[in-house]
Amino acid sequence: MKLNLKLFVLMLGFSGILTAQGSKQLSEIPIHQEWVDFERDNGSVLKALVVHPESGTATNAVIIIHENLGLNEWIMAFSKKVAGQGFLVIAPDLISNSVEGVEKTTDFENIDKVRDAIYALDQEQVTKDLNLVYNYVKNDPSVNGKISVVGFGWGGSQSFSYAAQNPDLESVMVYYGTAPKDLTTLKNIKSPVYGFYGAADNRVNGTIPDTEKTMKDYGNLYSFDIYEDAGHAFMSRGAEEAYGPNNMAYEKSWKKLITLLK
Repeated sequence: MKLNLKLFVLMLGFSGILTAQGSKQLSEIPIHQEWVDFERDNGSVLKALVVHPESGTATNAVIIIHENLGLNEWIMAFSKKVAGQGFLVIAPDLISNSVEGVEKTTDFENIDKVRDAIYALDQEQVTKDLNLVYNYVKNDPSVNGKISVVGFGWGGSQSFSYAAQNPDLESVMVYYGTAPKDLTTLKNIKSPVYGFYGAADNRVNGTIPDTEKTMKDYGNLYSFDIYEDAGHAFMSRGAEEAYGPNNMAYEKSWKKLITLLK
């Protein structure tokens, strides 16, 4: 009887492993990636990573805007992960060819120089770059016309700003980014905006009340989650750290993000 019980437990465990593996396989779609070049009106070239999911029908598209670390390995990995859920993903390298002799983020000498390049960007040029990638996916026959934006940190703030410039976005996801300083620009937003914040990120969170009030005054949809004990940049940190507040925030927000995008 004891032997049978042990066998039953072992079989349950083995079955659980198979189920977990099967679920993982079902949740991941084969993807294909490529780099696409866009010629800016100033003559330089914007580079963007495009990741296509295998699909027999037109899909939603997602523009991913990197944080102040540029289009680094984490953003590229995250882009592929999102595409694996069935979305066409385009992630522009907004500092590509913005510094003479440096083609893309991964070519910079160090992180400090990446940040310097980020903060030297002209806001009007950033908007033009985002328009280039938006129009690219809008005209892609494999996209169904629904295009969302997801941004992190500096990119989260850019997502908010771009929502005020482009009224045709399906939805806007702001990860620990702030609204534009001129809150009157929020009246131009036509898309729902969802925020993801860490409870230990006081600098960013201090801007939420005024943003929430202004969005409500303009009749715009703005909702958000604040994750207990998580800090700034909890997505990139949580992807690397073991079980803890940032990791928990990563897992919870990932599930919500995919649900909202779908």
